[in-house]
Amino acid sequence: MNPSHEHLRRIVTDGTDRAAWMRARARGITATDVAKLSTPRSIDTAAWQKLYGSGFAGNAFTDHGKAREPVIAAWVQREYGIEPSQALFHAQIDTRHLATPDGLVRREAGHLELAEIKTTNKEWRSIPRSYMRQIWWQQHVLGAERTLMVWERHENFVPVGDPQFRWVDRDENEIAKLVALAGQLIDTLIARSR
Repeated sequence: MNPSHEHLRRIVTDGTDRAAWMRARARGITATDVAKLSTPRSIDTAAWQKLYGSGFAGNAFTDHGKAREPVIAAWVQREYGIEPSQALFHAQIDTRHLATPDGLVRREAGHLELAEIKTTNKEWRSIPRSYMRQIWWQQHVLGAERTLMVWERHENFVPVGDPQFRWVDRDENEIAKLVALAGQLIDTLIARSR
C-alpha cells in the first residue's frame, strides 16, 4: 500500500453497518467521548456513560444535524475537495483511540486534512471548546495536519445563510492533554469492569 494511504489500513469499520459501527465505538475512546473530558469528574461521568449508556437517544437538534450533514458535506466536497466519510479509524499508537471524521482527503503533498460538520442555532464567536477537543482527537487518531470545521446556523431548523468555516491546525500540546485524559478514562473503565 502506498505510504500516503497508510490511514486506510487503520479502518475499523467503513460505517455502512450502523450496528457494527456502534459496537466498534463501544470498545474504544472516541472523539465524542474525548469532547466531554475536561475535569477529573468528567472522566467518571464519561466512564459511567461508556459502561451503562447515557440514555440520550437524540432529539430534534440531532435529527436536524443528521439530515443536514450530507448537504453540508456535499458543499465541503465541492468547495474544498474533502470527501465525506463515515469510516471509523483507530490510531497508530493505540487501537483503542478511535475517530470518525465527517470528511477526509490526502493532499498531493501527502498530508491528511479532515472535516468536521456541525449545525447550531447559536452565533459562534469561536468554536466551542468541546468541538475543539473532538477535532484535536480526530487529528491524533488520523495523523492529520488540519481540520476544516464547518457549521451551519439555523433558526427553528431552517438554515440561515451559507455554511461558516474555519481551519483548525494540529496542536500537539492539546493532543497530549487529550491522550493523557483518554488514558485516565481507559484506566477507570478497566478498574470498574473488574
